[in-house]
Amino acid sequence: MNATPAASGLRGDIVAGLSVAALLVPEALAYSGIAGLPPSAGVIALLVGLLVYGAFGHSRFAIVSGTSSAAALLAADLAAMHPAVDRSAFAATLVIATGVCFGIAALLRLGGLSNLIARPVLRGYGAGLACVIAIKQCTHLVQVSSLQSQPLVMLAELVQAHSRWAWPSLATGIVALVLLFAFARLGKLPGALIIAAIGIALSPWLSAQGVALVGPSTLLPTFAVPAVPPPGEWLGTLQLGAALVLVLYAESYSAISAAAMRHGDPVQRNRDLFALAAANVASGALRGLPVGAGFTATSANDDAGAQTRRAGIFAAVASALVIVVCAPLIARIPLPVLAAIVIHAVSGAWAPSAFRPYFLWRRDRILLVAAAIAVLVFGILNGLLIAVVLSIVLWLHQVSTPRLSVLGRLPGSHDFVRTDQHPDARTPPGWLVLRPEEPLFFGNAAAVFDAAHRCVLDAGDVHTVVLSLEASPDLDGTALELLGSFATWLSSRDIALRIARPRQRIVDLLARARLPDLPPEESHYWSVDDAVQQNRIST
Repeated sequence: MNATPAASGLRGDIVAGLSVAALLVPEALAYSGIAGLPPSAGVIALLVGLLVYGAFGHSRFAIVSGTSSAAALLAADLAAMHPAVDRSAFAATLVIATGVCFGIAALLRLGGLSNLIARPVLRGYGAGLACVIAIKQCTHLVQVSSLQSQPLVMLAELVQAHSRWAWPSLATGIVALVLLFAFARLGKLPGALIIAAIGIALSPWLSAQGVALVGPSTLLPTFAVPAVPPPGEWLGTLQLGAALVLVLYAESYSAISAAAMRHGDPVQRNRDLFALAAANVASGALRGLPVGAGFTATSANDDAGAQTRRAGIFAAVASALVIVVCAPLIARIPLPVLAAIVIHAVSGAWAPSAFRPYFLWRRDRILLVAAAIAVLVFGILNGLLIAVVLSIVLWLHQVSTPRLSVLGRLPGSHDFVRTDQHPDARTPPGWLVLRPEEPLFFGNAAAVFDAAHRCVLDAGDVHTVVLSLEASPDLDGTALELLGSFATWLSSRDIALRIARPRQRIVDLLARARLPDLPPEESHYWSVDDAVQQNRIST
């Protein structure tokens, strides 16, 4: 007999949970190393993230645990603190602050928070961050420590110290990397777990060759009171938490929305914000890493056949069993093997396929490259802030650059198109049809209406100007005031002004504004063709 849908779904969740656990456990240990915290921090983040999101989240495919980007950003925050401060306690404070910021965003229903970071910025930032993580892992590959925090300076320092490289360690890491990429090409094999097992089996011989091992460390969660910052530093702590929120939610929403689109599932952003808030507060209280939905783990969960959020619960149970049973063995994982697992995990961020579309489209290439360079040159946190500011500046430059088109009617139709693209398009004598190509707002309204003045003067004998506002969802005070001034200027020259294709909010606004030279009946023609007809359409 065929299995029932419920039984089939349960089986898919169990298989997916086991498959994902094999991927997550080695990465959890590696992410702890990125953050410079004990291995228990990654383990706590893994178990807490899976269980809390499984209880409160919405996506049936999301796998919430520590991520490489959040671990690297946390490491950057910890590097800036005073050496006397307890790193683990301060990290717990930052993770809890991250959860609080998530909670505030959920209460304010800021589900569109990830839209603050443009996709090219996120991809460039991810590539730069992956390079930073890889460079920092190179210290474990060659077993040469560095006190530098700037990645390019650290890389130069490592190259200069080549005489002190531990060549057996480097060879171990390179072989592990080659095997990881080979397993990745074979499909669903848990390459990270297999490579970790091989490293454990060879650890006695590798240790004899001078290869460093992870060493003994507690992996069990321990509740501890976080370090409460002084009152003067609360705002700074929340700011660091907000930066983590931007990175985590942008990455999480990307993973969640990709899986949802693949299966036609709805996305509940604010519910996921609440789930991420609870998960980060719980992880911070147990001194774990910040957590979010990683793209790699979420995709692996989907590919393994997950059907519901139970897959994450099963992954947590399987991970806990592996950690409890294998805790003594985990101490014997060679450090270069763990570094290779991290480098392989982030390698997809700098794959050419991630950048090719933007160069093919010839869009946002500068933004993409600048975001990556900013992270490498200015560091993780400053690089993120610079990249976000750059994206806003470029957007403001785009929308504030006046683009005003002159429209004409195509022969034999009611369609009005740009005359510079369709030379055969014409308007009746004495008419001028203008259309701003960007939404009107305080940043571009003056330039747009200056261009409109020039178009009227260049057109010569004009008795009616039609202004199409189809690109503007609303008008702010500056745009409204300049529209009134434009109408007055036209009126002084015995030229009428008609507004075509306004949104209802603009119609209501103009009715309230009662501009003296723009009568209400002239402010809501629903098409340009209606506005150009000699007999006025009453609406």
